[in-house]
Amino acid sequence: MSDRAKTAVASARFGMGLEESRAASRTIRKSAADRAAANLPHETARLTLGWEVYRRWLDGLPGGCLNIAHEAIDRHVAHGRGGREALRWLAKTGDRRSYSYADLKAHTDRFARLLSDLGHGRGARVFALLGRVPELYVAALGALKAGGVFSPLYSAFGPEPVRARMTIGEADILITTAADYAKKVAPWRAELPSLRHVLIVDGAGIDGTIDLAATLALTEPAFELVATRPEDMALLHFTSGTTGRPKGAIHVHEAVVAHHATGRLVLDLHDDDIFWCTADPGWVTGTSYGIIAPLTNGVTMVIDEADFDAERWYEILERERVTVWYTAPTAIRLLIKAGAELAGRHDLSRLRFMASVGEPLNAEAVLWSQDVFGRPFHDNWWQTETGGIMIANFAALDVKPGSMGKPLPGVEAAIVTVDGEEVALVETPMTVGQLALRPGWPAMFRGYLHEEARYAACFKGGWYLTGDLAMRDADGYYWFVGRADDVIKSSGHLIGPFEVESVLMEHAAVAEAAVIGVPDERAGEVVKAFVTLKHGVEPSETLRKDLLGHARKRLGAAIAPRQIEIRPELPRTRSGKIMRRLLRARELGLPEGDLSTLETVA
Repeated sequence: MSDRAKTAVASARFGMGLEESRAASRTIRKSAADRAAANLPHETARLTLGWEVYRRWLDGLPGGCLNIAHEAIDRHVAHGRGGREALRWLAKTGDRRSYSYADLKAHTDRFARLLSDLGHGRGARVFALLGRVPELYVAALGALKAGGVFSPLYSAFGPEPVRARMTIGEADILITTAADYAKKVAPWRAELPSLRHVLIVDGAGIDGTIDLAATLALTEPAFELVATRPEDMALLHFTSGTTGRPKGAIHVHEAVVAHHATGRLVLDLHDDDIFWCTADPGWVTGTSYGIIAPLTNGVTMVIDEADFDAERWYEILERERVTVWYTAPTAIRLLIKAGAELAGRHDLSRLRFMASVGEPLNAEAVLWSQDVFGRPFHDNWWQTETGGIMIANFAALDVKPGSMGKPLPGVEAAIVTVDGEEVALVETPMTVGQLALRPGWPAMFRGYLHEEARYAACFKGGWYLTGDLAMRDADGYYWFVGRADDVIKSSGHLIGPFEVESVLMEHAAVAEAAVIGVPDERAGEVVKAFVTLKHGVEPSETLRKDLLGHARKRLGAAIAPRQIEIRPELPRTRSGKIMRRLLRARELGLPEGDLSTLETVA
């Protein structure tokens, strides 16, 4: 069946089942004060804003050059804002450090000079295998100042995923800890001839490595930032395939135009904000919105070294007086699981804007946040490949819980069908098709490293095909249906996992849900759901039957899960996405594929 034919089947299905959950009564209306205070006057923005306007918001460099680190740090110092607090680091131990923009300039200048002294200049591949420590942020921006390419690796990776990424990326230099070097790099280092230097942040005397702190102390602090061009490679982010090797998505210095604009317009950052992005820089969110966007917008960013803990998070929000908070749906669901009472013990009145990314945010989580915090989480959509936020619930827009929102001014999005090489627009509201973007935005990836054919396959008919199925309603809001590979085909229906999961999460007992298709002789596939429960709720056969009845009542017998399994945890990546394909593989006894990004073994 062609994609166009599948869409015809699917649209008949989705247009009905989602309507009730998207009723106008659930829309969260923004007040006149909220609309007036927002950075994006959305009613007129599409006529006045776009990429050329966003480029003028940055300083740039002489001769049409552009460098991310200059826009994030040096320009603030040049404009007399060097004394502002840029980075507030909270250690696991309770220690804390504060860095002004002038401090960051000095530290990153020195690191860039060290790279230069070691012979690593324009185009050098600088990899970081570190937790959320100050050295990581200095290395990222210092590498960009030196004209290098920065590639972050998640610190919890084992030896094989580290080796694969550094080999594909042809790493020139690595910054890491003594323990991670010994366990994850040293055993195979001789097999990677491009790796010339390893900088150790917390030790000395390790053969074949450099003590970073001691060497920096002897390094001249002055450095003249390399005037990179907008199309010069700046960032290399790896994204895992289901079974294949990791893909290295290439991003360039011009991506900063989108990082800055979306920080301002989507996250509604003002220069007096205290901003906390909980994502680790080992993932694209933690780099784009945990480093670049907040710093280019001149805010104070909070960095917490520790892993998720609900009590600790609420304490940070209260004590650090966080005003803008960007986190993942998984974290939100874990907060729901911990209970609203815990949130009520803390003064969170300084919070004025909250956003979420990583996977779709269920409507019930949005409504929960409105009840508990007095304001909603604003979902937005983007990918590693897009480099920055493309579609969002903006501060000045009414929020439709469960919706991805509307495209950023300058982004051309569409719902399309694909039949061979032919791409056709889907005009009818609430009709399922593939989400597509018109290429050309500054943060768009410029390729998969060494995989030209894989990159070319992402584009057809003048569109970038995202691989996500979605719908657009009559008001221009976009609604996520599911990854094309996740859609379940049952008795002629195409069933999006997200819809079924959202309905299950409406049940008072459910914290998280994941849905897969399992083989069935008559229907082809039927829906099986896995759920975790909220804090204090005990699993039972009675509850399981109640969940089945709830789903059947809301979705109908043809679409509701035939089976529901209650679990203590669900497998998800360290960036927060539930791994449906792993649930499917384990259920059907199939190969599990790449598990390098797995966080929870369940």
